[in-house]
Amino acid sequence: MAYETDHRDVIVEREGTGIGTILGIILAIVVVLAIIWFFFLGGLGQNPGTTNPGNDTEVNIEQPVVPVDPAPPAP
Repeated sequence: MAYETDHRDVIVEREGTGIGTILGIILAIVVVLAIIWFFFLGGLGQNPGTTNPGNDTEVNIEQPVVPVDPAPPAP
């Protein structure tokens, strides 16, 4: 017979740095840094604890009008 029954597959692998992989890693690093900046370092500069530090509340405790008698001594 003139036909061969033995077939071979040729597998070609492209070698390289993988631009998509590099861009993915850079994007992941940027996202992690943005999360750290926003949640742990104040994000947009809104910190409600320091917006008005001079707004203290005064509490007045008034003494009772009638003094309380001490308890009688135990027998």
